[in-house]
Amino acid sequence: MFRTIFTLSAFAAGLLSSSAMAAPTEDIAPRSAHAGDAGGVLVAQNGDLDVYYDARGNRVIVDAETGKVLAIQPPQTRFDRRTLRRDRDRNLGPVEDDRYYLDDPEDTARLRRRQLEEEGLVVVPPVDEYDSYNNSVEAFPEAPRDDGSYGNDYPEAPQPRTVERQPLNEVSIEPLEPTAPGDQAALPPKIGGKTIADPSLSLGAREDVAALQVLLDRVGASPGVVDGRFGSNVDKALAAYNEITGSNLRSTDAVGIQAALEQTGGDAFASYEITPEDAAGPYVASVPEDYGQKAQLDRLSYTSVTEALAERFHMDEKYLKALNPEANFNRPGTIIKVANFGKLVAKPVARIIADKGNKQVRAYDASGKLVATYPATIGSADTPSPSGLHTVSRVALDPNYTYNPKINFKQGENDKVLTIPPGPNGPVGSVWIALDKPTYGIHGTPDPSKIGRTESHGCVRLTNWDARELAKVVSPGVTVEFVD
Repeated sequence: MFRTIFTLSAFAAGLLSSSAMAAPTEDIAPRSAHAGDAGGVLVAQNGDLDVYYDARGNRVIVDAETGKVLAIQPPQTRFDRRTLRRDRDRNLGPVEDDRYYLDDPEDTARLRRRQLEEEGLVVVPPVDEYDSYNNSVEAFPEAPRDDGSYGNDYPEAPQPRTVERQPLNEVSIEPLEPTAPGDQAALPPKIGGKTIADPSLSLGAREDVAALQVLLDRVGASPGVVDGRFGSNVDKALAAYNEITGSNLRSTDAVGIQAALEQTGGDAFASYEITPEDAAGPYVASVPEDYGQKAQLDRLSYTSVTEALAERFHMDEKYLKALNPEANFNRPGTIIKVANFGKLVAKPVARIIADKGNKQVRAYDASGKLVATYPATIGSADTPSPSGLHTVSRVALDPNYTYNPKINFKQGENDKVLTIPPGPNGPVGSVWIALDKPTYGIHGTPDPSKIGRTESHGCVRLTNWDARELAKVVSPGVTVEFVD
């Protein structure tokens, strides 16, 4: 049973010839139908056409006067997205969006595919020849029979293809080997069966994005770790930057970003010489996950020079290594490239808002002006953060941590009270800003790259350097409001 969708008005009289043959218009006539001897399209005697849609989605064009089927158009021949995209690219050229959110799996896959294409490791099918169903765009079913019947010879509906998703394998993060001038056009070298690529490229990192992150950090709009990657933390920090400075900076405004960098301290990156103290530590070989094992250590120090220097310069440790692929971080005197984040916020804070939904902490001065913002991890479904209004009760730098499974949460098989030693790799990092609600506070973290992307045990978790900056501008009595 067909369902009538609409009826087209009669063609202009001048378009009809005495033999009832006419050239089809693009709006209503099919590309392929039962044709006459002259190559025209058979139309209704009086120019009226009825259009129906059958159960398979085919569009059926019928002579309104005689009821004879003139043409059948399958769905894929009427609207082909690839054809539209191909026509758009011919007229306007491909539209590229070079912003990628690395905390979005689809953006990560899209970025990785683009990188592999640029490296010549992925062969893209020619656009003009590619069709997912192996059908010509102009394909139509067989024309109706002369007796007016068309039977059940509809074209077969395309069968859905099953795509087996495979994990996205990162190329190995190894320094590039020098290449001879004649080898510039060659594919990246391989070592141990793995393709070697620029480390910063394999991480999706870009120095211009890192420069923007440094600028945001300089004015108190913390992006979290400087890692050269766009993401929600950068977007939130950029909005805060514009509120703090009263400007309207955009992430794509390279000229404006460079000008702002010059006004706030110069280049986004600087050189730093590793000192004997940097190389000496002290460091721990590793940090155990189990709280019982943590409690047996003297201190939860950094595990390496790179981890210590990355935190000192507000950077992601992997990105620091990527910027300095040839550096020996364990040798004093080594010159490395680091983020030039400038001075810390020093204006006293009178009020703090912990925004759960936005995963952000905002600090205001006594006049109500925004002073600083920080990406944050605030509670979880199992251990939610407090609600309402609270106050800061005390501030402790480099604190130890008392684990009590009867009051807080239970970690592993530990069912006794434990005192975990201080250190940047402790459960609360290197800062504890206690609230008037027992066991809750604002604190640091041993995993700065996860801030804003994971959950906490009810507290407000910041990077160690953001927590330390905030700790220096708050005092007991400062209000902390939790909002959803």
